[in-house]
Amino acid sequence: MFSSTYREARQRFLDTAAERGLAVDTRVLEGVAGLEGELLATDVVRIGPRSARRMLVLTSATHGVEGFCGSGAQIALMRDDGLAALVKQLDVALLLVHAINPYGFSFLSRTTEGNVDLNRNSIDFAAPLPQNPGYAELHELLIPASWPPDEANVQAIRGYIEERGEWAYQQAVTTGQYTHPQGLFYGGAETAWSTRTMRELLTEYGEGCASIGWIDFHTGLGPSGFGAKICVGDVPRARRWWGADVTSPADGTSIAADIAGPLLDTLRQTCPRSANASIAVEYGTVPLTEMLDMLRADQWMRQHADAPDAVKHAIRQQIRAAFYIDDDVWRGKILGQARAAVLQGLYGLSREA
Repeated sequence: MFSSTYREARQRFLDTAAERGLAVDTRVLEGVAGLEGELLATDVVRIGPRSARRMLVLTSATHGVEGFCGSGAQIALMRDDGLAALVKQLDVALLLVHAINPYGFSFLSRTTEGNVDLNRNSIDFAAPLPQNPGYAELHELLIPASWPPDEANVQAIRGYIEERGEWAYQQAVTTGQYTHPQGLFYGGAETAWSTRTMRELLTEYGEGCASIGWIDFHTGLGPSGFGAKICVGDVPRARRWWGADVTSPADGTSIAADIAGPLLDTLRQTCPRSANASIAVEYGTVPLTEMLDMLRADQWMRQHADAPDAVKHAIRQQIRAAFYIDDDVWRGKILGQARAAVLQGLYGLSREA
């Protein structure tokens, strides 16, 4: 189920759809080639009765390199005969959106071809943009002149964390920012291709749906292999569908910062008349500072295109290892918790009037 590259993951997804007799709707990212020169695309499969007016959406690779996890879960779910039978029995459709950020998936980066973090991009760009002075204070430290950073940079970051705490560091860095296009967690200056594509898919497939649920698969934060359920929308409904362990950044119960413009907001924006709820399932990988250091390395590499190929390859492999644990036990945890979350979502949707 799990793959080593975006190209392999996409082919496995397409092959599995063909084996199961499922039609694929492909949206191509024009004008941009992958790391191996491959076509970059978001592929979509719908499973379930055509008449179903309840739909559960499953997305992978919102944050590019995190797509190895979500892709593996989607492929396993497509091969699940019991799940296919349940979907039919409950009269609920499944919509699998594979690699909504194909560029990041291919290049082992968290962001898009424009360095946009999709979970900071679903905002009204005609309105005043969110401010994050904490990020501006850290930006020069976060993207050093050389990689790995020198000892002075390491000590400066460490001093910030010791003085203000790791949570303050996480908040300042990850909340999102709109002032440094070459920085971390950049929300963009306009709506990204991936965000537009997701809005189009929700509009097209969600038309006529009375109830819509959404699970967005992520990796990075929290204990290794544990899938934290994070809701940024209708928390009471999400807890009815997915259980009391659903957390929310808004009330301080989540491991994630309270961000502006998450991709999940596109559901409320495009399908406001449906009863909807959405969660991100965030599987832990490595400690926070180690994970953020890999994102810093990615930004350094983007700004140093002339770096030796061997250096860039090594950095990409380190980034991949920070967001995908190449271990059977970890992968087993992913699949088990993904199936449980999907079952909860299906039954929750089926109970909606």
